[in-house]
Amino acid sequence: MNARDGAVAVGRPHLRRLREVWRSAGWPWQDMIEVELLAAGLLERRLDGAGRETVRVTDAGVQAIAADVQAHRAARGAHEALVERVVLEMQRAGRIVWRGLRLRAPLEAPEGAGDRRWVVSAPDVFSIRSSTREDFVEPVVHEIKVRREDLLADLRHLDKGRAYLAIGSQCWYVLRAGIADVDEVPREYGVMQCDRGRLDVLRSAPRHPRRLDVAAWTVLARSDAVRADHDDGSRALAEVPMPGSAAPDAAAER
Repeated sequence: MNARDGAVAVGRPHLRRLREVWRSAGWPWQDMIEVELLAAGLLERRLDGAGRETVRVTDAGVQAIAADVQAHRAARGAHEALVERVVLEMQRAGRIVWRGLRLRAPLEAPEGAGDRRWVVSAPDVFSIRSSTREDFVEPVVHEIKVRREDLLADLRHLDKGRAYLAIGSQCWYVLRAGIADVDEVPREYGVMQCDRGRLDVLRSAPRHPRRLDVAAWTVLARSDAVRADHDDGSRALAEVPMPGSAAPDAAAER
């Protein structure tokens, strides 16, 4: 976005500030973000009768907010569509799938810092194998990213990724094509890419033995798994390993 007298790069902090000003009485922050928004013509200064200065979102600023809302809505739609695709693939692989779970994940405290810490993990897709044996359920986490900035923010939040690893025997990032190179994702995670509706494995996820604790089983019992609405012979596909799932083991059904 161009300023009146030069180029000003308007990013997420600027758009957040515009929203804050829009919802506020307009009292100025008088920081560099405000300076850049003023220079870009997205904010303007005003003085009242008592000489008090406020800032106001200009018509150009309103357009910037609206464009950001539309972009976020479109990204959210793309995100939900990719989540649904992953859910369907896991169901076709014979797995039981949940969305929107919030599971407690144990994180080891730094050496000498005392007991482990607990954080809440909320993966986009969580699934287990349909098995009556606890040691065969193999919980798997899929985290979906359709925007590069969201992926990079996730990777900077180290506890978030560690929590995924703490609750899943495999953890995958599922990326919209073109937002990142596979090497940008740490090797602890598998990487899948969705390109024109096709899911491709770019790097397999390491597999670790993982058992769910009583708290996790309680959350699963109280949450509704995603209903498998398809009836296209997909039960036969349970014998074929899909991206992000393990090959079935006949003993798991015993």
